[in-house]
Amino acid sequence: MSESSISGPLAADRGDLAVYCKLAAVTMIWGGTFVAGRYLAGGLSPLLAASLRFLLASLALLGFMAVARIALARPSLKQLGQLALLGFFGIFFYNLCFFLGLQQVNASRASLIVALNPAVIALASWALFKERLSRRKLLGILLCLSGAALVICSRDPSALAAGAGGWYGDLLILGCVLGWGVYSLCSKGLNQHLGPLQTVTYSILMGTLMLWVATLARGEFDLHAIVRLDLSQGLSLLYLGVLGSALAYIWYYDGLRRIGATRSGVFIALNPLTAVLLGALLLEEQLSLVMGLGGVLILGGIYQCNKPLAGQAKKAIL
Repeated sequence: MSESSISGPLAADRGDLAVYCKLAAVTMIWGGTFVAGRYLAGGLSPLLAASLRFLLASLALLGFMAVARIALARPSLKQLGQLALLGFFGIFFYNLCFFLGLQQVNASRASLIVALNPAVIALASWALFKERLSRRKLLGILLCLSGAALVICSRDPSALAAGAGGWYGDLLILGCVLGWGVYSLCSKGLNQHLGPLQTVTYSILMGTLMLWVATLARGEFDLHAIVRLDLSQGLSLLYLGVLGSALAYIWYYDGLRRIGATRSGVFIALNPLTAVLLGALLLEEQLSLVMGLGGVLILGGIYQCNKPLAGQAKKAIL
């Protein structure tokens, strides 16, 4: 047994562990966006809030690249078209469906539908890119979905009940799932050629432009509302833009590039759990035993989806 035969798998394990930590951090950050959004609620219209959020994300990304002396890449026309597609579906379309959908259904029901993301990403990745979908991964996805449903429904049982005309809101929130699926799956070639930083920066810049066009076209720009934001609302907006968009999107795309869409996508199931935990810590919301059981199922599902490669690495060492 040579030294290289040991160091290769071990290095891969360490590399995967770093990716897992980043993806877990991403879900914690995204869980915090629900809390930040509550602080911001009522201060700005949803579309204006989304436009400001991604304007801050754009400035943060460009500022980081300037400090790090990283020049913007020059994509080809084909790549620009792909980046515009990512900006449309992952930033503009997602936020439009999300905010319009929340006018029809409550946040808990919306969270329950958005929790379908891992399953949709896995199935689409299998159908479009022939990514292997083993029984272990299917079990992991099922555990994640079950755990997310337990967390959400134990927090708000009305999430299972559709109100009058709720089908329209459900359809809009399903649009979020579609938008995020496209954003996750259609970045594969761009991630390899441009890298996560360039891909995220261009897609966010383009999506931000689309959001601002929609905001101005709908007459929702309100300078007085922006000026009236208090300190907690301003910090919430900063959190949403810099951490919840710029940093989190880069780490998520790095995960997609390193371990694939299915294994990265299951981490999204942690979002409702982290939102509940942060809500308990910061907003004094109540926790329950059922929520804890849901959390265990989510963690078990993520482990099941990501366990096979660890097993292969051990075989390679032996």
